[in-house]
Amino acid sequence: MPRPIRGVAVPRTPPVAPALVPFATMAKIGYAAMLEQFHPTDLLDWCAEAEGAGFEAGFMVSEHFHPWTPQQGQSAFAWSFMGALGQRTSLRFGTAVTFPGFRYHPAVVAHAAATLGAMYPGRFWLGLGAGEALNEHILGLAWPEVNVRSEMLFESIEIISKLFEGGVVRHRGKHFQLESAKLYTRPDIPLPIYVATSGPVNAKKTGKYAQGMITVGAADEKIKLLWMACDEGCAEVGKPSVPKLLQLHVSWAGTDDEAEQNALREWPNGGMPFPKQDIKNPEDFAAMAKLVRPGDFKNRVLISSDLEEHAREIQRYVDMGFDEIHLHNVGRNQSEFIAAFGREVLPNLRLGTPSPATSLAAT
Repeated sequence: MPRPIRGVAVPRTPPVAPALVPFATMAKIGYAAMLEQFHPTDLLDWCAEAEGAGFEAGFMVSEHFHPWTPQQGQSAFAWSFMGALGQRTSLRFGTAVTFPGFRYHPAVVAHAAATLGAMYPGRFWLGLGAGEALNEHILGLAWPEVNVRSEMLFESIEIISKLFEGGVVRHRGKHFQLESAKLYTRPDIPLPIYVATSGPVNAKKTGKYAQGMITVGAADEKIKLLWMACDEGCAEVGKPSVPKLLQLHVSWAGTDDEAEQNALREWPNGGMPFPKQDIKNPEDFAAMAKLVRPGDFKNRVLISSDLEEHAREIQRYVDMGFDEIHLHNVGRNQSEFIAAFGREVLPNLRLGTPSPATSLAAT
């Protein structure tokens, strides 16, 4: 069907709600594009390499103003990068994650997301979270407690969802106001909203108000708690379980010592077993990084040169029932990681849907 002439208003069919898929028929492995570590031009190359190597889930794109530590050294604007990513690759991608509340008003997030959705139909998903002072303190505003940021997050989702519907939106809420706003450029395929969560309260709200949940690698008991809360939220509003996405941090290199040094030097924040949302500056993280030891990465970053060990760890999360698992290798050896995992890890994973008796959600 020919595309309507740009700039000319044409009638639109009211959008249906984003499709809710309880579990993929086959889990998929993706690549985490970490803009706080790598130059965006290099990451575009690596994303293209990852697509060619079989990372079929696409890309989780980090959305930072600052890196965690000065050593990481980058922090490109994710929304510019994703416009180029859509052109360079053919897979799905989304933010992991954006806080719609300080640097961006929810309407601005909706505007940016709708544009990417219109440009790349069926490929973009919007990942949202409750934010970190590292990125948001730059405005000089008081940094609210986590319960307030949670309120802001889900009020933002209400605003964004209404804007995605295409009508004129007015909003007078506890944290945000919106005066007669309408998105004129929107995708024909409704955009799913995924929410990053690390606690059961937000997990339950995610099940109620979003179309998917994002979490990071953790102990089985914690992940099970999050899944149960999310599924409870889904049940309360009468919808099936939403897809679950995982960002899994690993450190792979040619030797165990190199893999360990990569984790300590490039991703020490992964070994900090405490909440980090209130820390403002990369330099503060660098100071705390001096206290991080290899044992602190347990259940947070798998450090190993053994590709079979990495395959077993990924398989463990596949067997839990995750729909997508996006891998982040914390070292600088991205091309080597993509090639090695594409050749020796991904082909050996059993990615079919686990039976209800073995999936984490059913235990």
